[in-house]
Amino acid sequence: MSTPQATSQRPARWQFWIDRGGTFTDIVARAPGGSLITHKLLSENPEQYQDAAIAGIRHLLGLKTGERITGDQIEAVKMGTTVATNALLERKGDRTVLFITRGFRDQLRIGYQNRPRIFDRHIVLPELLYSEVVEVDERVGAHGEVVLPLNPEKTRNSLKAAWDNGFRAIAIAFMHGYRFNDHEKTVAQMARTIGFTQVSVSHEVSPLMKLVSRGDTTVVDAYLSPILGRYVNQVAAELDGARLMFMQSSGGLTSAELFKGKDSILSGPAGGIVGMVQTAKVAGFDKVIGFDMGGTSTDVSHYAGEYERAFETHVAGVRMRAPMMSIHTVAAGGGSILHFDGSRYRVGPGSAGANPGPASYRRGGPLAVTDANVMLGKVQPAFFPKVFGPHADAALDYGVVAAKFRALAADIEKNTGSKKSPEEVAEGFIQIAVENMANAIKKVSVARGYDITQYTLQCFGGAGGQHACLIADKLGIPRVYIHPYAGVLSAYGMGLADLTAMRERAIELKLVPASRVALDAAFEALSLETRSQIASQGIAISQIIIKQRVHVRYDGTDSALVVDDGTLDDIKARFEAAYRMRYSFLMEHKALVVEAVSVEAIGQSGQSGQSGQAGQLGQSEQSDQSADQCAQATLSGIPRTTALAPADTVRMFSGGKVHDTPVYIRDQMQPGDKLTGPAIIAEQNATTIVEPGWQADVTPLNHLVLTRAVPRPQQHAIGTTADPVMLEIFNNLFMAIAEQMGLTLANTAYSVNIKERLDFSCAVFNQHGDLIANAPHMPVHLGSMGESIKTVIRENTPANGKEMKPGNVYVLNAPYNGGTHLPDITVITPVFDNEGRHILFYAGSRGHHADIGGISPGSMPPNSKVVEEEGVLIDNFLLVEQGRLRETETRAL
Repeated sequence: MSTPQATSQRPARWQFWIDRGGTFTDIVARAPGGSLITHKLLSENPEQYQDAAIAGIRHLLGLKTGERITGDQIEAVKMGTTVATNALLERKGDRTVLFITRGFRDQLRIGYQNRPRIFDRHIVLPELLYSEVVEVDERVGAHGEVVLPLNPEKTRNSLKAAWDNGFRAIAIAFMHGYRFNDHEKTVAQMARTIGFTQVSVSHEVSPLMKLVSRGDTTVVDAYLSPILGRYVNQVAAELDGARLMFMQSSGGLTSAELFKGKDSILSGPAGGIVGMVQTAKVAGFDKVIGFDMGGTSTDVSHYAGEYERAFETHVAGVRMRAPMMSIHTVAAGGGSILHFDGSRYRVGPGSAGANPGPASYRRGGPLAVTDANVMLGKVQPAFFPKVFGPHADAALDYGVVAAKFRALAADIEKNTGSKKSPEEVAEGFIQIAVENMANAIKKVSVARGYDITQYTLQCFGGAGGQHACLIADKLGIPRVYIHPYAGVLSAYGMGLADLTAMRERAIELKLVPASRVALDAAFEALSLETRSQIASQGIAISQIIIKQRVHVRYDGTDSALVVDDGTLDDIKARFEAAYRMRYSFLMEHKALVVEAVSVEAIGQSGQSGQSGQAGQLGQSEQSDQSADQCAQATLSGIPRTTALAPADTVRMFSGGKVHDTPVYIRDQMQPGDKLTGPAIIAEQNATTIVEPGWQADVTPLNHLVLTRAVPRPQQHAIGTTADPVMLEIFNNLFMAIAEQMGLTLANTAYSVNIKERLDFSCAVFNQHGDLIANAPHMPVHLGSMGESIKTVIRENTPANGKEMKPGNVYVLNAPYNGGTHLPDITVITPVFDNEGRHILFYAGSRGHHADIGGISPGSMPPNSKVVEEEGVLIDNFLLVEQGRLRETETRAL
């Protein structure tokens, strides 16, 4: 490797950027001279080392096993880890006790009334992480009044009893404790005095409204922080004072001592997103689908101009409120185990992991996806890292793979009568794995209405390049982008990330001039706190950016939108723009309420002392360019003066045929090289397969771009001439519209029936009132809703003197015209073309209301004789006329 000339900006010591994954631990090291070196180890290899990250650092520093690492050798270690994620998945966190306000012991078990999988016959409740719950005699009201004073003696006895029962981790969450936290502070101090080593308090962990999500997040923090802390301390002890930072789920780094359980769930994958976005921008791609295939799972993500974050999520069956990168994970990786159950092929969800690993890893493991690629010749043992076997120095074992696939082919023939070669069996498993991964990508793209044919598929992770062309063909994506460090991109992203600190505070003030003083005071306090936290980690004040945001909602609703701070007029304008974009209307007569404020401090710590998160966080593209030029300079090697020649020619099975396939070494390729498939590109940390019909080009930045050299074979859906990819896009687009209608209805509703019980339905109908697409809502609603649409069409014609016009909205609940029972009210909106002349389709929304004015609350009482005894009967009523709500007429009705 060539080493760029050191400059004044280059550190004099090593930096290590590490992604500790489930199967492999990837390391990108920046040497004192500025060159980048990569290294890959099995995450678990107990015969060789206790921890893969430390073992990799020793290897790159030239130290022997157990030899001391001195702090003066290392400037920084930036790391993402799956330790907390695995503990959550395997339920191996610390035993945790929950202390909660008396009367609310089952509140986290009850949770909300949401029914996200409404058609499941067997309801599986989220698994609770706490082992025991203790009710505390205390209660503070919503306005700070003490309803029930804290009983210190009784509380202390309860804490002592929990301690004696072996608990060392405690979660404390009291009613309204997010704002009035004296009781929480008192109990937390008692717990620390008694000796609890992990005390998670809700007003510190998640200081926002809603006891359930605040309590859940506090429990997660208490459950995971101890095991995370032990791992962090273990690593820190080996590094002898070197600066150690960890990646948070939100995509920002933090010092090891500030790394908390609730912020660690997507630690590794978040680094991959940062690396993906920054390298894609340098390459000139602004719309990318991230495809990160590792050994255990595949993470997919979407980027079209800004990082996508989720603030309330479900991970491994656990509710959590903490900022995380939006990532969809599917259990399909190189280690996914292959099964034949007597009638069909199965891939995963179980994984062989790092130990024993796939059969080819020489540890007696089962057949896995990696083995299928070995069988097909797509993974060549001679060109794959030799890190296997008891001494971690052997190549992949082709012999055991071939023997196992021969046995599997015989078993399949015995059970089904179908005679297949071992290669055909292996390719069948690969096709299933590709289908699983393509479906995962659809969830973050096509299912949300994005035209995936306009995107670039960015492949990374050790196994991504092996399936890149197959995935792209399955989805109709025309282009694949592979960065030089694609095999270790999550680790590379650690070096491009910034340090971040985020703080939130509940405010609950009307958005009026009198509130400005309180808002500014809250921002000043949170800014000081976050800026101090970043500065304490060695970042100069001049390198810290502060982002101030307000969480705004309409008075009487509970769905806040987060917008940037500014003048009151700016905040209102930004909120209304965001609200109109999300919900398509405004409630101008409603007051605005600032529910909470949040501050994010961003310490620019990426390459060349600059941030890696351009666009999102405001630093220059130049720093990303310099980072990638560093990679380019490191990887380019000695310029080649002759034509690119293959290192070998091997037999590869693809598309049901055997191909004589050249193998090229990535380090020997340089800008301007062009390959046509089939071809295998081998590098230290990954293998890329250029399938038949594809070509690979090396760009001036030494990036690899794969494109279709031969047009994708035209396919047609059965019974239509439509392209099945576009048919699927539009099918999912219509479905996504119906689902988004439901989300909008739930978010803007006042009713618990609609907001939490999800007792509503939304659908899209054509201009004749026939169903086009419905979301998976209440079946009883959807069966008859079309008749309601047709009633409105029939009754509103020029012949009846009631012509439909743009901006009209109709309401109906009559059982005689497609309604169900009277509390189910249907709102019907005709959607016109841009000229307002022709109706394109109808949007229908039906929701259950608790009381419609009958002789008893709820539905029809058993002694009723006429339908009106259930409530008011509405039949083809004009609710909105050309954009104006007919409020007076509706109240009269």
